[in-house]
Amino acid sequence: MEHPFIVSLSDKSLEDIQNTISDLYGKLNYAHRSGNSALIGQLNMVMESYRAEYNKRMDEMIKKQNIGTKINIEAGKK
Repeated sequence: MEHPFIVSLSDKSLEDIQNTISDLYGKLNYAHRSGNSALIGQLNMVMESYRAEYNKRMDEMIKKQNIGTKINIEAGKK
């Protein structure tokens, strides 16, 4: 479930999204250590929003690079 107050992340760069995800992992770790279940729930929703945007952008990059899912094993044969 994505966080309801995060409307759009399209204005953020991929690097900003990655940095925010990293920062959120630290905050989530702290919330787990302190046993704050309400904060854990909120952070999980925010993380889901950022992960979804990150995955969407990575999928778009792969499509633009036209990377196939097949591996050519015949290239090394003689």
